[in-house]
Amino acid sequence: MSESKSVEILKTALLMEHRGKAFYKKVAEQATNEDVKKIFNTMADEEQLHIEFLGKQFAFYQKNNKFESHFINTANADESIVNSIMSDSIKQKISGSGFEAAAISAAIDMENKAIEVYGERAVNATDANERELYNWLTTFEREHHKILLELNKELTEKVWNDNNFWPF
Repeated sequence: MSESKSVEILKTALLMEHRGKAFYKKVAEQATNEDVKKIFNTMADEEQLHIEFLGKQFAFYQKNNKFESHFINTANADESIVNSIMSDSIKQKISGSGFEAAAISAAIDMENKAIEVYGERAVNATDANERELYNWLTTFEREHHKILLELNKELTEKVWNDNNFWPF
């Protein structure tokens, strides 16, 4: 018996969030700067929040064959992460061509995949609560993506400036 598309997507989403959390935790462990560790630990904590929401939805769906409403509660993207990531001191502490910068680039790819999966499911979901869940997750992941892209841009420009790569 094949499982429903909803169950398949929930399993995929849970796996992506677990992988994201593991990745961010590992980067935090290996980062040499405490502020950088804090950034990646915060990202891992946010992935844990997603895991908890998705886990509850998965259990509810398995039992009731529908999605639970009002699951979001008070969970919102943490604005402090934006401010801490985008501070000039953090940008100076991350080498644009070092481990943390490579991790940021990999994280951008992970967030792209999450946005793609969640966004597609939000469009194709027939259950309004499922659509709400995936719209919320898409928005959350877009914020992560935006933060990471901006930081990556700043780090890339830093490398270019430090190495005189600019043609003018």
